[in-house]
Amino acid sequence: MTKVIPSSIQVGELATGQALNIPLYDIQGSDSAAPSVYIQANVHGAEVQGNAVIYQLMTLLEGYDVLGDIRFAPLANPLGINQKSGEFTLGRFDPITGVNWNREYFDHNIDLTTWYAEHQHLTNDGLFDAYRATLVESCQARLNQPFGITTGHRLAVSLQTMAHKVDIVLDLHTGPKSCKHLYCPEYDIDAARFFSIPYTLVIPNSFGGAMDEAAFCPWWQLTDFAAQHGREFTVPVSAFTLELASQERIDLADALEDAKGILAYLSHRGVICEKVEPANMARFGCYLKDYKKFHAPKAGLIEYCAAVGQPLNAGQPLVNILRMDLYGSDEAHQVISLPMDCVPILHFASASVHQGTELYKVMTNVFTL
Repeated sequence: MTKVIPSSIQVGELATGQALNIPLYDIQGSDSAAPSVYIQANVHGAEVQGNAVIYQLMTLLEGYDVLGDIRFAPLANPLGINQKSGEFTLGRFDPITGVNWNREYFDHNIDLTTWYAEHQHLTNDGLFDAYRATLVESCQARLNQPFGITTGHRLAVSLQTMAHKVDIVLDLHTGPKSCKHLYCPEYDIDAARFFSIPYTLVIPNSFGGAMDEAAFCPWWQLTDFAAQHGREFTVPVSAFTLELASQERIDLADALEDAKGILAYLSHRGVICEKVEPANMARFGCYLKDYKKFHAPKAGLIEYCAAVGQPLNAGQPLVNILRMDLYGSDEAHQVISLPMDCVPILHFASASVHQGTELYKVMTNVFTL
């Protein structure tokens, strides 16, 4: 039976001097040649469903022959998780700096011209080991720089250090009111067919500050640079963000289905010995450039008419806007629609909004995977 080993890691210090720790759970694989994995959840305080998925996945893995090392970091951001106001969890932004917790990761900007010239004599495996060591050392230098770094950046770079030590990175999130969707790098689009997720956003191979990009972008850059110099290999690291429906919600039965999808991907990659087939379901994709944000044209009270995860035809109601201050006029109630077919993926949680609030995110130009 596979054993899950608990531990913890310090990612900062509280104002009162106590260590800020996060729990870790490790499974030691039996084959050092098998891919290694890092899975984290709850970087945003209200996005708790990833913890249920990790729980279900660890429970499943106890009955499998695990070949590759797997590290789990649930409750990855205790500062955000404990950032409460009344009944709500506010932990999406660092309250000190206002920066999104998931945009705090480090862009290394490795000088590949110099680095590759010094290491190009190595075998592919040797090259990858050296590059991995460079990324980890770069993170350590960032954490120890003389002028210090912010609390949020320290947390992020500490998580990023663990992510740089593995071959597969999964970052578990949720939306406000959302259907399940996957962020997948363009070079790895075939991987989307293994997860139990109906919609995939295909993202460019560039850094935007999130964990998935922080994990795969340096490796895509190395792969591309080597190809320009006549050396071909596939991108050695895979990284995805899994959006597991809505925040402030735990659903263990639903989490089991997502855990099975992750298990199917790990089976495909050879992390576990057993063969696990992906769910038989329709899957659709959209390029990030075609993922559109709809902002409130005016303030008011919002009825969200379009169901997330369901195709919406052009001209069908997206939202109703109610303006009680304009009662008696034609502007008291306004129906808003979009001029193109789309699939609404998520919408804002509150019914009371300012003008310009991001109400919906929708996929356009959707295609079958």
